[in-house]
This record gives sequence, C-alpha cells and structure tokens, in this order.
Amino acid sequence: QVQLVESGGGLVQAGGSLRLSCAASGRIFGHYQTGWFRQAPGKEREFVAAISWTGAMTYYRDSVKGRFTVSRDNAKNTVYLQMNSLTPEDTAAYYCALDPAGDGLEYDYWGQGTQVTVSS
Repeated sequence: QVQLVESGGGLVQAGGSLRLSCAASGRIFGHYQTGWFRQAPGKEREFVAAISWTGAMTYYRDSVKGRFTVSRDNAKNTVYLQMNSLTPEDTAAYYCALDPAGDGLEYDYWGQGTQVTVSS
C-alpha cells in the first residue's frame, strides 16, 4: 500500500507564492512518476505538472509554465510544487498522484489534497 500526503496549501494574495509538498510512504517500488493535479469547485480535475523518477523530465500545463516548478527529493520520497505569481484562477484543491509505471499514463495512488486559495 502506498500513502501520499500533501501539505503546504493555504490562503495567499494574488502575486504570492506557495510551495506544496507530497510525501510518499509505504510499499514504493520502481521508478515512478509523480504528478500534481487540481480541481476547482464545479470543474473537472486537471493536470498541473509531473516529474519523472530522475527529475530529468518535467511536464506542465500551459497556464502554469514559467510560474510553477516541480522538483523531487528521492531520498525523502517527497515531491514539491513551487507556485509563484499565483492568480485567483489557481484556486483549487491540489492533489499529488503516483504513477508506478513511470509513463504518465495511469496514476494509481492519490493523496487527500491540499487547498490553495488565491485572493484578488
């Protein structure tokens, strides 16, 4: 069993920054990819960013490119999402997810989410 725990969410003014963390524990094997997703009220969940096991490959949705940075520390089994220049449109519950196959096709494990609220 794999557990993912997100932290770092909160209330911030537009233009501010937050850093989310995703700590993984349990039976983790292989070179998994980790992704960040978000879901705003009344909207579908959407992909935000992802990072490969080595950290050599990162992926972002267009609207966060240049503002968000995903990174990982495998020694700590933790992935981070640094979010800068936040806008009210970034307000959502943010979830991290783990893709054991490492190909980005299927995320099998999900955290409980952390709320990010950006005020105008």
